[in-house]
Amino acid sequence: MSVSESSLLPKTLRQHYLSLPQGKKCQVTYVWIDGSGEGLRNKTRTLEEEPKGVADIPEWNFDGSSTDQAEGSNSDMFLIPVCMFRDPFTLDPNKLVMCEVLKYNRKPAETNHRHKCNQVMERVKDEHPWFGMEQEYTLLGINGHPYGWPENGFPGPQGPYYCGVGSNCAYGRDIVECHYKACLYAGVKICGTNAEVMPSQWEFQVGPSEGIDMGDHLWMARFLLHRVCEDFGVVASLDPKPMKGNWNGAGCHTNVSTEAMRGEGGLQHIEDAIEKLSKRHKEHIFVYDPRGGEDNQRRLTGKHETSSIEEFSAGVANRGSSIRIPRQVGQDKCGYFEDRRPAANCDPYAVTGAIARTCFLDETENDEEA
Repeated sequence: MSVSESSLLPKTLRQHYLSLPQGKKCQVTYVWIDGSGEGLRNKTRTLEEEPKGVADIPEWNFDGSSTDQAEGSNSDMFLIPVCMFRDPFTLDPNKLVMCEVLKYNRKPAETNHRHKCNQVMERVKDEHPWFGMEQEYTLLGINGHPYGWPENGFPGPQGPYYCGVGSNCAYGRDIVECHYKACLYAGVKICGTNAEVMPSQWEFQVGPSEGIDMGDHLWMARFLLHRVCEDFGVVASLDPKPMKGNWNGAGCHTNVSTEAMRGEGGLQHIEDAIEKLSKRHKEHIFVYDPRGGEDNQRRLTGKHETSSIEEFSAGVANRGSSIRIPRQVGQDKCGYFEDRRPAANCDPYAVTGAIARTCFLDETENDEEA
């Protein structure tokens, strides 16, 4: 099995040092999105005491020329703490903090979609928008081959793996369960997990989260996933189509609901939102992966439980449509809708921000400017 060398280091020895007392001092790990728009970086500093909230964590900086976010001649970037979590790796009182990135002039970095998303969420806060995002991912060996697959071949065809159990169906469950517990400890709003249709592919769900919290919590859940996988020596890939051929891709289905949608007669508000989305299909596809739709081009083929990237569609209980209305919502006449177009490697700030602008602010400008 292709695992990293560092995962083979003796973990019992490591635990001795992690259990040493640290007095009143606190380790805070700053986490941020790099210049790729999908990669995460982190570094740690010592504070004299445990912060009570994010306001107690100071701004910091980093070398943006090493993260594809600045030139070497003017490389300092600012880290602005925005959301604090408990650290499940070094334990209390230590913290993880999600950060926004600002350039030298204190304007948002190009991949800082949180800044604009937060402005949008402030404008729509009276709608009480809830989001839930279903993060699919694929476990790979460090050789890039799906974890648990035959070294020189393929497993049996799709069918028994979705929500499957047994060594011949579930590849890497230890990682999934450790990640789940890490999220719960950290305070991430994780609400579930399951094995997906392709073997070695899994999903976790975050939400419901109101407004900007959705992006903060999903990004931190991704960071925790990568860190857990680091300990096990494997890789968590968010590639929307990691394997060519007759295999499912990986998405980040986004569930959306407002107070009006959740109330009596909410189905009409859901249908109104879907109608608005139908008029801006191309604009949303542009922001639903980090490469302006190029990644989703490989995934949204109209096959393997996806809609076509070229056409907008909607339907009740239809997993081959752009927007799905769950059957229970159709029966209850209220609830939420699911946008199935976002890719696994999407930026949740960009996705939720675009949905809020289209559905709740009736904006029609091109999202390429967003």
